[in-house]
Amino acid sequence: MKKLFLLLSLFLSLKATAQSPIGAWEALTTSDQGVQLRNVLIFSDGYQVLSIYEAESGKFIHSNGGTWKLEGSIMTEEVEFHTDNPDKVGTTPNFEIVLTEDFIQIVGSEVKFKRIDNGSPGALQGAWLMSGRVRDGKTQTRDTTRPRKTMKILSGTRFQWIAYNTETKEFKGTGGGTYTTEDGVYTENIVFFSRDDTKAGLSLKFDYELNNGQWNHKGLSSKGDPIHEIWSVRE
Repeated sequence: MKKLFLLLSLFLSLKATAQSPIGAWEALTTSDQGVQLRNVLIFSDGYQVLSIYEAESGKFIHSNGGTWKLEGSIMTEEVEFHTDNPDKVGTTPNFEIVLTEDFIQIVGSEVKFKRIDNGSPGALQGAWLMSGRVRDGKTQTRDTTRPRKTMKILSGTRFQWIAYNTETKEFKGTGGGTYTTEDGVYTENIVFFSRDDTKAGLSLKFDYELNNGQWNHKGLSSKGDPIHEIWSVRE
């Protein structure tokens, strides 16, 4: 009976870790000042980001992220940006997790993230790097292998962009929230914006088109300036 119990426990553990973290996850916590915080994790294939902001106001608190891989129940990350401690950039922490279809949690942590989506239904789910802009009808390309990056990660319903430099370990800015893709229109509903908390609550609409792994993104920025960006799938 004892052996059967151990085998059953092992089976359940393996079943839990066989789930995929790809998608978006959320946990609510409380700050030392008693303010409710929203913690959002987005996983795409190979890349992830965690952001924390005040649940009611959208005031930005923290973000970190980079690459990830999962072997059994051990998650290993390579940190590409960290708003609180730049010295963590380039490090490869690993930790044991519990992962099911409904929640993800680091072993030993009291914070349990509940699944928001599994990568659907958004047509733009994945990790993207800004690879160019179109200005005055001319395309200006950007080398996506350089240390200075602007990355956008999307799940099925959530998005976040992050500007950073892996060489200098500088964090430039970030923003995120929810999004939809309908009839060629990509709509961002901004929930937090590190450079200007007053942008929280804005809804921006853009024309978008996918073509051979490139995402053409045209519309008006949060400042009201016309933009035409080109994003490429991050390998």
